[in-house]
Amino acid sequence: MPAQNWSTVTDFILIGFSTFPQHLLPIFFFLYLLMYLFTLLGNLLIMATIWSERSLHTPMYLFLCALSISEILFTVAVTPRMLVDMLSTHHSITFVACASQMFLSFTFGFTHSFLLMIMGYDRYVAICHPLRYNVLMGTQGCASLVFWSWAGGLVMGMMVTLIVFHLNFCGSNMIHHFACHVLPLLKLSCGKETSSVTLGVILVCVTALMGCLFLIFLSYVFIVAAILRIPSAEGRHKTFSTCVSHLTVVVVHYGFASIIYLKPKGPHSMDSNTLMATTYTVFTPFLSPIIFSLRNRELKNAIKKCVCRKVCLVSS
Repeated sequence: MPAQNWSTVTDFILIGFSTFPQHLLPIFFFLYLLMYLFTLLGNLLIMATIWSERSLHTPMYLFLCALSISEILFTVAVTPRMLVDMLSTHHSITFVACASQMFLSFTFGFTHSFLLMIMGYDRYVAICHPLRYNVLMGTQGCASLVFWSWAGGLVMGMMVTLIVFHLNFCGSNMIHHFACHVLPLLKLSCGKETSSVTLGVILVCVTALMGCLFLIFLSYVFIVAAILRIPSAEGRHKTFSTCVSHLTVVVVHYGFASIIYLKPKGPHSMDSNTLMATTYTVFTPFLSPIIFSLRNRELKNAIKKCVCRKVCLVSS
């Protein structure tokens, strides 16, 4: 596409899966479709269980419900388009649609990180300051934390999208990704300010994500110190078990993100880069409801109870 101002750009071409052998695409489509549907159903089941079981109307499960919502919206923003492109020969996406996808994916992605951070704070207060838990994590306080997590994600998504799509795009309009991802788009931009904008966007994103990770890490430093002061091994195990599902999701979330964004530079093929990117956009959301439902005994029992109740109602 000839060099032109960003306001006149009409579309981009997503070539993430177009280089794969055609006979493999239906297999990938079926696999990712199953993971996508399971992600939606798993998170909806968690939300329905928390809503219906009064015993789960606590701050920890309020945050988990908000996390499930952000996860659903993140996958809806990216995965359906990816699935359509796998079986389609038409891979173009309009300028507005591309900007919208980037805004939504960044908004819900950062919201997810902020919610994981406040869930770490919730565990810190519950274990390190149990007598003040009801005061510090009251209904109004929890609602404010959820609101500011969503507001923070919205601000980050808006800021990154406006910065990127205010650039000039010239030369090729082919995005080497299956979604409107920020780094491949920045490679298509031209102008003297491109390198500084690229560095600025990376610094903003890394600072926000690493800030969340640092606060989560700090919370668990105090949590581990408090657990080690518990005299009985059974008490230490019972207390730490309330953190296992959250800690596992944090490790998975940041682990797969680091594989994509912090991988060493080298002769990676486009196919391998595409598959690596799907680990964060498809596989991580797929694992999250599994981890929370299997590693959290209270939630697992509540889901079984909720499902059995629905089955009994249907059969009767």
